[in-house]
Amino acid sequence: MANKPDMDLFDKCSSFHRSEELKKMGIYPYFHPIGESEGTEVQIDGKRFLMVGSNNYLGLTHDPRVQQAAIEAIHKLGSGCTGSRFLNGTLELHEELERRLASFLGKDAALVFTTGFQTNLGVISSLAGRQDTIFTDRENHASIMDGCRLGFGEIKKFRHNDMDELRKVLEANQAGRRGGQLIVVDGVFSMLGDLANLPKITELAAEFGARILVDDAHSIGILGKSGRGTAEHFNVEDKVDLILGTFSKSFGSIGGYVAGDASVIDFIKHHARSMIFSASLPPASVAATLKALDIIEAEPERRTRLMQNANFLRTAIQELGFDTGPSQTPIIPILIGDQEATFHFWKKLYEAGLFTNPVTAPAVPPGMDLIRTSVMATHTMAQLEEIRDIIGDVARKLRLVA
Repeated sequence: MANKPDMDLFDKCSSFHRSEELKKMGIYPYFHPIGESEGTEVQIDGKRFLMVGSNNYLGLTHDPRVQQAAIEAIHKLGSGCTGSRFLNGTLELHEELERRLASFLGKDAALVFTTGFQTNLGVISSLAGRQDTIFTDRENHASIMDGCRLGFGEIKKFRHNDMDELRKVLEANQAGRRGGQLIVVDGVFSMLGDLANLPKITELAAEFGARILVDDAHSIGILGKSGRGTAEHFNVEDKVDLILGTFSKSFGSIGGYVAGDASVIDFIKHHARSMIFSASLPPASVAATLKALDIIEAEPERRTRLMQNANFLRTAIQELGFDTGPSQTPIIPILIGDQEATFHFWKKLYEAGLFTNPVTAPAVPPGMDLIRTSVMATHTMAQLEEIRDIIGDVARKLRLVA
């Protein structure tokens, strides 16, 4: 008989108690099931909450035109594709969306994935081979980091938005370099709401012969005169090689995409395992995304209203005495710096009818614990004022502000 191992695979599971500890303390903040939603307000256990923790930036999840497009697609094509894009899972709608996205973003071609997470996994891992090097911001989204790990390229991280360090790691990589180089950044960083320094990144990429991939999940539909994201915002669209994003935020649906040169997209299409071996995006989601794209192109006033709302709430939170970090977007962090204090603050906000998101390590660096708020174009001024007043009342009771 074989010797009994010292450690069982599941030992780590039985020794994990943090979630139960937080539940006993009454401050466990995750997995609260929403019963009803109209976008800016939701119901949980029959109670009304103001939603200020959603990525539904343009408020399109409840737009009647988007909903109707999804309904019609289900009637015409069914509830799902039941197969991979490689086999029976490609619809005319998929290819229409890819053409529309490529045109919107000013790129040769685009490719649609089933989720944004899968997009980063498939794109980065398929492009980065054994001789290649990936340069990634330390605060990039987890899907970027996992995409880097799945590839065979060497990974070199640089401090968040630190262009001096990016230059140093690029310089150090030139000696004996045999493969290609890829710089990967979020266009908008999802926790602090700050922007990648694309003007400097594009300069460094040109100097050292690197390609650039920008994940614009939190800026597509929001930044830039036409809503094309951070590259348009900084006027460097012709210098960014690949634009990647998701439909689960401004588009109010689900799915992901990458856009770039036709030959690159074709290579990814035939090598990205997360697309090849996954069932394709269902008809309702594709149709909803197409209609959302129509609205993004036709109604720029939504972006204007969104930024007005964001500026109002950011200023209001700062005037209460909170640090909102480097945010320049509808993502407005309230920096606390301690996990339990953050969870207690979240709980009191929740009890007061405000739905926010507490964020702690590893989603942010240790000591950067925060309450993540995010506004929508469809928030009314009355709702924003109520959100401000709830945050202020709770913060004063907890003595977080004077």
